[in-house]
Amino acid sequence: MHPMLNIAVRAARSAGRILLRYLEHTDGIAVTDKRRNDFVSEVDHSAEEVIIRELHSKYPDHAILAEESGERQGSDFQWVIDPLDGTTNYLHGFPQFSVSIALKYRNRLEQAVVYDPLREELFTASRGQGAQLNDRRLRVTDRPSLESALIGTGFPFRNHSLLDTYLGMFKVVLQNTAGIRRPGSAALDIAYVAAGRLDGFWELGLAQWDIAAGALLVSEAGGTVSDLAGGDRHLETGNVIAGNLKVHQAMVAKLRPFLSDSLRA
Repeated sequence: MHPMLNIAVRAARSAGRILLRYLEHTDGIAVTDKRRNDFVSEVDHSAEEVIIRELHSKYPDHAILAEESGERQGSDFQWVIDPLDGTTNYLHGFPQFSVSIALKYRNRLEQAVVYDPLREELFTASRGQGAQLNDRRLRVTDRPSLESALIGTGFPFRNHSLLDTYLGMFKVVLQNTAGIRRPGSAALDIAYVAAGRLDGFWELGLAQWDIAAGALLVSEAGGTVSDLAGGDRHLETGNVIAGNLKVHQAMVAKLRPFLSDSLRA
C-alpha cells in the first residue's frame, strides 16, 4: 500500500471509531444548522480533528480542504476530507454513513479512502494501482445499457432551486432503469458504483469532499466519472455522473435535455 494511502486509512479508521462511539448516544449530540437541511454535529468536528491530526503527524506541510474547518493552503498536496458523509442519517440512527478522504497532487486525484465503520468496509484506491474493497480488487459492472440497471442518486437538499430539474431527471431515469436508490451518503454511493453494487450514480449540488474519493475509486475500477455534460468539471460544479462507460454515456444522453446553462457550466 502506498504510504500516503496507508496514513489515510489510519486516519479514516480513527474517525470511524469516533463515529461508532457516539452512535448509541445520538440524542445527546450537539447539532447546529449550517443551512436548511444541512447539519453539523460535534461528532463531525471530532472526527475531522482526528483525521487532520493523523495526516499532519506524517505530512505537516500538506494543505487541507475539509468540510467543517475549511481550506488550509500552502502545498501541492491537498487532502480533501469529509469526516462524516451522511450526517442526517447518522443523527437519526439510519445505518448508512461514511468517512471520505482523498489526496490531490497538483489538483489531480492520487489516493482515496471511503470507510464504512458499521460494516467494516474499506474502499481504497491509488492512481494507476486499481481500487480495492478490504484488499479485494474492484471492477464496475459490465451492464451494457440502462435497461435493468440499478442507479444511485441523492436529492439536491442544499439547493431547492434545482429540485424541479432534478425531479424531471428522476422521472426519466426511473422510466428507463430497473430502479433508483437514495441511501444518503454520496461518498459511499459512488464507492458502490466502483464495487459493482450500483450500475451508475448521479447527483446535483454536491461538495468536492462528497465526490473526490469516490471519483478515484470509480475510475480505478474501470468506470467513468464526469459532470452532467460529460466533461471533467464535476469537482468544481458538484454535479456528477458515474458508472461504467456504457451506462455513463446513456445517463449523459438521458439527462442532457434537462441541462440549463448553469448546469452545463
